[in-house]
Amino acid sequence: MSKLPDLEADIINLPTTIERNESNVRNGFWPKMQRFMARVPFADRVIAVYYCAFDPETPVRAKAILLAALAYFIMPIDVIPDMLLGLGFTDDMAVIATAIALVRQHIKPEHYEMAREKIQEITTDKS
Repeated sequence: MSKLPDLEADIINLPTTIERNESNVRNGFWPKMQRFMARVPFADRVIAVYYCAFDPETPVRAKAILLAALAYFIMPIDVIPDMLLGLGFTDDMAVIATAIALVRQHIKPEHYEMAREKIQEITTDKS
């Protein structure tokens, strides 16, 4: 029986699932955001979650939760397909909202500020 990693420890080796989620999010997050920005009503929160997940000061347990939520967000196949107008992102929103509720204390005002700046940058580039 394998021992579970201590996610409260200051320094640990990330489990394979967390590493895979991190890789998937790094590769798929921005392309999806750029494609669907106008259709994601909670884009500011999703991007703030992204910045928090990759903040070196965010504890590993919080990173694991945020990366799992972001990995679900970028999955091409999910419970409610993202292409369904009006409903497509409701499952993603529920997953992101749950992740935020679980790690709220780690999402800093500067993560939200960086998210607002990134949204401005993306929407300006498309104009």
